[in-house]
Amino acid sequence: MTKAEKVTFVIDTLKQLYPQIPIPLDHKDPYTLLIAVLLSAQSTDVKVNQITPLLFEVADNPYDMVKLSVEEIREIIKPVGLSPMKAKGIHGLSLILIDKYDGKVPESIEALEQLPAVGHKTASVVVSQAFNIPAFPVDTHIHRLMYRWNLTNGKNVVQTEKDAKRLFPKDLWNELHLQIIWYGRQYSPARGWDLEKDIITATIGRKSVLKEYYKSKK
Repeated sequence: MTKAEKVTFVIDTLKQLYPQIPIPLDHKDPYTLLIAVLLSAQSTDVKVNQITPLLFEVADNPYDMVKLSVEEIREIIKPVGLSPMKAKGIHGLSLILIDKYDGKVPESIEALEQLPAVGHKTASVVVSQAFNIPAFPVDTHIHRLMYRWNLTNGKNVVQTEKDAKRLFPKDLWNELHLQIIWYGRQYSPARGWDLEKDIITATIGRKSVLKEYYKSKK
């Protein structure tokens, strides 16, 4: 298979598996999405979806959020981990949104990256899911799968994102990044991986990855 054929195979398979794509993090607007994505760093979406209703019940907009102290925010979000940094970030970015953007979340990756505790991946998720602007946020699942599928050298997430954007059509980025995440969780996880269920890697996988897999099964 050529690289172009591999890309087409990935797109077609994911489309069949996920014709309707569920959004992993519960939210109702760009602000609640931004907070949920920020909280998801080094945590699970399940855990975040348990905590955000408690936080958003008290404050689901920047104006109410800044009425809370950093300590009060931290107390609510503690179960998701890294709570001191995240609480400080949530309070700080809420202040900036009020001062600089009339309480609205900006629609550009560059502007979002200037906010406290907001990295490139978080900013990319927000613009793609809240504003439908093409972006390709790379998380651990996408990084792992792009390497397994021999579509990137796996050096780092920056390179993986570049390769994904180069290989996949721009109008599919927003759907694809979510489809790949769901596929990674369900069929091609880091642990407990069963290649028989993982049709994409079994078909187009990197030779060294497949070799390593079969070796580990002996």
